[in-house]
Amino acid sequence: MARPQDPPRGFFPFGNPFKNLSSKNPVLSSKLLSLLNNFEGNLATSISKLVPKEKSEILTVSWMKQAMESLCQTHNGIKTLITDLGLPVSDWEDKWVDVYLDISVKLLDLCNAFSSELSRLNQGHLLLQFALHNLETNSPQNLSKAQSSLDSWKQHIASKNPRIENCRAILSSLVQTLNLPKVKNSAEGKVLMRALYGVKVKTLYISGVFAAAFSGSSQNLFYLPVANELPWAQSFMEMQNTINAEIKYIFLSDGLTVLKELEAVDSGVKKLYPAIQQGSVDPLSLQPLKDSVTELSNGLDLVSKEVDCFFKILLSGRDTLLENLRSIGASTVLTTSPKKSPGKNHKGF
Repeated sequence: MARPQDPPRGFFPFGNPFKNLSSKNPVLSSKLLSLLNNFEGNLATSISKLVPKEKSEILTVSWMKQAMESLCQTHNGIKTLITDLGLPVSDWEDKWVDVYLDISVKLLDLCNAFSSELSRLNQGHLLLQFALHNLETNSPQNLSKAQSSLDSWKQHIASKNPRIENCRAILSSLVQTLNLPKVKNSAEGKVLMRALYGVKVKTLYISGVFAAAFSGSSQNLFYLPVANELPWAQSFMEMQNTINAEIKYIFLSDGLTVLKELEAVDSGVKKLYPAIQQGSVDPLSLQPLKDSVTELSNGLDLVSKEVDCFFKILLSGRDTLLENLRSIGASTVLTTSPKKSPGKNHKGF
C-alpha cells in the first residue's frame, strides 16, 4: 500500500499563522490574553487525551468515538470564545465570513462521507447475524448458507465507497485554508484567528485519520508541522507522530481492513472456515466471533452518534452566521432606504 506523506519542507508551507500576533501588533489586553490562553490550554489538554497509551488503541472505533467527541467539544469551545470576545458578526470582515463558510461546508461534506461509510459497515451486521444463526444449527444445509453469508460480508467490507474516495480532494483543499486571513484593526479578531488555527489543525488531522482508516489508504493521512511556541504544539506533535507511525506499520499488513474491531471479526470468520468446510461447527467456538461482532456493531453506533453530533454543531454554526448576516442586511436596507412620501398610495404586488 502507499506510504504516508513525507513532512512538508517548509515549516509554514501555507503562510505563518502567527504574523497577526507578532510584536508589530498592539499588545493584547489582559482579558483577551486570558481568553486566548484558556482556549489554547483547553485545546492542549483535549489533544493530550487523544494520545493513545497503547499502540493497540490506534485505529479502533473506541478511539474514533473519543476523537470525534473531542472535536465536538473543541468546536463548541470556539463558539463560546466568539461570545466571550464580544465579537458580533457585524464586526466580522468579509474574508472571515468567506473562510468560515468555505471550511464549514467542506467539513459537512466530510461528515456526510464518514456517516455514509459507518452506515455501510453496519449494513454488514445483518449478514454476520444471519451467518451466526445458521452456524448455531450446525446442519450441513445451514452451514452452506452461513458460508455464503460470510463470503458476502467479506465482499461487502472490501468494496469501495465513492464518498470516501472523494475525501482526499476535500482534505487537500482544507490544508490550503491553514493560512490565516490578515486582521487589520481588531484585537479580538486576531485572537479569534489564532484560536481558529488550532481548531483547524486538530480537525484536519483527525479527519485525515478517519479518511485513512475508512479508505485503507495512507494518501488521506497528513503530517502537519506546527510552531513550538503554541501551547498545544507538543501535545499535537506527540499525537501525530505516535498515530502516524503506527498507521504506517498497519498499512504494510495484508489484512482486509485497518480498523482493529473490524479486523477482529475478519479473524474470527477465518478461524471458522475450516470447521464449516468440514461440515461440523462446535457451538462453543462461535462465542469469540459473537463477541467481536457485538463490539464492532456497538462501536460503530457510538462513532455514528458523535459524527452526527459534529455535523449538527457545524450546521448550527453556519445557520446562526447566515441568519445574523441576513439580519444585518435587512437592518442596512431599513436604515438606508428612502422614506415613503406622505399621502401617496403604494400598491402591493
